[in-house]
Amino acid sequence: MSFCPYNPSMPVFQEKQEELAHFETMMGVPRGRLAVTLDAITDAMALVGQHGVYCQSQRWPGKPVMDIQMVMKQLTDAKELIQSVMEELKKPLKANRHE
Repeated sequence: MSFCPYNPSMPVFQEKQEELAHFETMMGVPRGRLAVTLDAITDAMALVGQHGVYCQSQRWPGKPVMDIQMVMKQLTDAKELIQSVMEELKKPLKANRHE
């Protein structure tokens, strides 16, 4: 069993240990964790999107059922919020480089 520097009661840190280490090294801890979170949300969106292909709306053929549309909207909104936080976290880094 490998050492996990994170809270061992949270299995996500064990499951995503390699990704976290990679992105945290590249981007710093907060932005690295957010990057891994974005990847997880993107993967969830792909799974929900595949499900949407099979669960078509009776009212609007070619569109997923309403609950899938709502889940996709929430996931998209979450990604946009996380991306905005990542940009805010980047600002102090840019300011420090220009000093």
